[in-house]
Amino acid sequence: MFVVTGATGNVGRALVRMLTEARLPVTAVARHITPADVPPGVRAVAADLAEPAGLGAAFDGAEALFLLVAGEDPHGILDAAKTAGIRKVVLLSSQGAGTRPEVYRHPGRFEAAVRESGLDWTVLRSGGMATNAFAWAESIRTRREAAAPFGDIGLPFVDPDDVAAVAAAALRQGTHLGATYTLTGPAPTTPRERAAAIATALGEPVRFTEQTREEAHELMARFMPLPVVEGTLAILGEPTEDERQASPDIAHVLGRAPGTFAAWAERNAAAFR
Repeated sequence: MFVVTGATGNVGRALVRMLTEARLPVTAVARHITPADVPPGVRAVAADLAEPAGLGAAFDGAEALFLLVAGEDPHGILDAAKTAGIRKVVLLSSQGAGTRPEVYRHPGRFEAAVRESGLDWTVLRSGGMATNAFAWAESIRTRREAAAPFGDIGLPFVDPDDVAAVAAAALRQGTHLGATYTLTGPAPTTPRERAAAIATALGEPVRFTEQTREEAHELMARFMPLPVVEGTLAILGEPTEDERQASPDIAHVLGRAPGTFAAWAERNAAAFR
């Protein structure tokens, strides 16, 4: 049995689908989940990683766990996993835990707890995800406009389906134990280029508007903690060399190149229509 936390999210939903298509038993876990949210045959359990004492039923009978960075008690989550008999954990962390550990302390704490847990482990450090473009969905649908800061600074955004595919490999195979992988797309793309890729997928023009740093800060601070806002803007506007570079790790694990942002936009064009 494989437990997938965050099972209704961009990576978790794809991972549940991939494991199910491989005819593997899956328990899908999220705070708000019902059987209607998962494929037939998947066990859906509503549970909150912020409350480790309530995770026993979700973890029962499982051998491997896909874990998000969520809640404040990674040791409590991992203790619950060990008590339930789980032997392997694959953690979805952030690239920032490696490039900016002074800012991304929360995922760093989870990484340390996983490595010290006594369980078999793999850490996946994801770069920015292509699904961040869904933040443009309403403005593109209603005004054919996309706004972002740092319009000509490129980062190698990753397709969440590729992250899920690497997670599935790490859960199923024994060759990734003790590995820390950085997951990115195949090449940097700028916000302006990503807006253009969506326009191509739609077959209609999309106007790109460059925000000032201050405008972006004000908008992001409405739903993100201030240290995360500052860290995110630093990555977007002043990326390090490691953050600019595409990582080879997806190709190493999957034996193929990661998907492009343009391909992701084609698959998800309906969200912007």
